[in-house]
Amino acid sequence: MTNDPIHRHISRRRLLGTAGAAGAAGLAVGGGSAVAANAARDEPAALASVGAARLPFHGVHQAGIVTAPQAHGHLVAFDLAAGAGRGGAAALLRRWSAAAEAMTAGRAPAGDDQIALDAGPSSLTVTFGFGRSFFARTGLRARMPEALGPLPAFSADALDPRRGEGDLWIQIGADDPLVAFHALRVLQKQAAGTAAPRWQMNGFNRAPGATAVPRTTRNLMGQIDGTNNPKPSDPDFGQRVFVPSSGEPEWMAGGSYAVVRRIRMLLDTWDHLSVERQERVIGRRKSDGAPLSGGTETTKPDLNRIEADGRTFAIAADAHVRVAAPESNGGAAMLRRGFSYHDGFRDDGAPDAGLLFVAWQADPLTGFVPVQRKLDRGDGLSRFLRHEASGLFAVPGGAAPGEYVGQRLLEA
Repeated sequence: MTNDPIHRHISRRRLLGTAGAAGAAGLAVGGGSAVAANAARDEPAALASVGAARLPFHGVHQAGIVTAPQAHGHLVAFDLAAGAGRGGAAALLRRWSAAAEAMTAGRAPAGDDQIALDAGPSSLTVTFGFGRSFFARTGLRARMPEALGPLPAFSADALDPRRGEGDLWIQIGADDPLVAFHALRVLQKQAAGTAAPRWQMNGFNRAPGATAVPRTTRNLMGQIDGTNNPKPSDPDFGQRVFVPSSGEPEWMAGGSYAVVRRIRMLLDTWDHLSVERQERVIGRRKSDGAPLSGGTETTKPDLNRIEADGRTFAIAADAHVRVAAPESNGGAAMLRRGFSYHDGFRDDGAPDAGLLFVAWQADPLTGFVPVQRKLDRGDGLSRFLRHEASGLFAVPGGAAPGEYVGQRLLEA
């Protein structure tokens, strides 16, 4: 249930330079200089690094998979209208892809009402996927990937079907909340008459520049979250995350499968545990993320280390890091890239908060499913979690210039 940020490289000098320029302008205005005040208004400084960051829409893979998690995110599913069919879906994906390409480049899409007119692209990504029901509604059952079969039921699931699955799925991420909302609003308006929203979930991560140096983020339980995530530098990273060019079906080459889950954290119960007990549940120190077997955050957990008493594992048998480790699951792993969420308070006063879990893999049957089965049976952390919504989506490879996402499926 964790995710690991793939740190983007933001120039600290540039950020400090922008802040310094703003501070100097503030001093001039405070000193009563009308000339300086007018100059500050008439000649605004260039966008800071966060606003200016631009991620390409086109590529072998869709953006938003290996992209560093942005500060603000929206996950939304749509169902096609009756009669929309394959032609309507193709026209919608064509409109959506054109709008996403423009917005990720910092341009206004066709028919835009300029909600985010004065903002840069802010690392905006828009990622599109297809649910199992999409193929029946478009007459494409024969082209549905075998890997998109229904996920098995897990004993800890308490799923609300109204907040799961869907014909079409979109993941939106940006480092500015207005830019993220603007993208969502544009795509929702463009779907009118062809598809209607089924569910929406809104999440967040730590904002860029909030720490002195890039750090692994913390989840709402206060734990450093994602240290053991697969990394692009791993020799088998692409094999784990992306469908190979020789894979089946052909239209999924360069694509991935996204498992999406809304996991509520029982924070009031969790916060009553001592720090020592929390660390035993996770298998890592809360202060710095180091495994209880010793070392630093990036030290590989030693699952065989025994405490000085000669009987007790340093990392408990039901600790999350042990149960979720690839070594405990026949090598199974996935790229976890989610968002935290807080949707207010429940009737009992407990926070309705937790993790919007998004996991990427070349095949969920060899990625998510074996790991979740193991967690479902023996993870000590599961006592403090509730899985309340679930979905599985086929996310095709990226579109080349002049193409739209899903064209190889819809127009073959």
